[in-house]
Amino acid sequence: MKDFRQELYENGYFRQEELCFADCDRYQRARVSGLLNKAAAYAGYDYNARGLTHDVLFEMGEVFLLSRLAMRIHRIPMAGDVLDIATYENGVKGAHMQRVYEMKDQTGEVRVSVKSDWILVNPATRKIMRPSAFTAKPIQTCGRVIDCPDPKKLLLPHEGVEKLGTRQVVWSDLDGNGHLYSANYGDIIWDYLPRDLQERTPREFYINYNHEATLGETLRLVGFRNEDGSYLMEAIGPDATCFTALCVF
Repeated sequence: MKDFRQELYENGYFRQEELCFADCDRYQRARVSGLLNKAAAYAGYDYNARGLTHDVLFEMGEVFLLSRLAMRIHRIPMAGDVLDIATYENGVKGAHMQRVYEMKDQTGEVRVSVKSDWILVNPATRKIMRPSAFTAKPIQTCGRVIDCPDPKKLLLPHEGVEKLGTRQVVWSDLDGNGHLYSANYGDIIWDYLPRDLQERTPREFYINYNHEATLGETLRLVGFRNEDGSYLMEAIGPDATCFTALCVF
């Protein structure tokens, strides 16, 4: 038994965490949804430690929503692994505020690296705000080199897509913003991947969070297998595309 360390940096946050059984798949490998959950949680830990909790930001009318994310899995973490997870703000690019992550094992090897883009939204009106409208604190820039591709816009081709089925948004999908929690998209994607790909661990994973999905909505999922073996998936809601993802194997 030992105490896990945590530390608040000037421009980031660090915590050690054991990868639990529930974060992993049937082979005890970290699920993409579990890794997405770390990304969402650690952004929250960082701001919570500075007194900028979700409730505080909500009252200010300034909340962050995840817009795009790219993940590189160098070596998949396993159940029981203790990870050193650090996150850092990384400036502003256009309408996005950027945040990066590294997840290392106890030998110092980077197992997972992440880059993410966030948008600032008024929680009452759901309108997107410019990063310059954020008044809670200055947005810092990270000087670290993160071994991960940049998030990117994803598009499915107009022809040749396959129908994968439908998925209704249920109560247990929802987060404190009242919509489908960002990490749950990972499980939806893996549930609807072709069977041969479900068994595999991706080298890279990309996702665009295009439009929120709320309770009771039905998502229509379609997919496309690229020539290089990677797989594109899109979920289309009643009014707009909910997400687009790319799994690279």
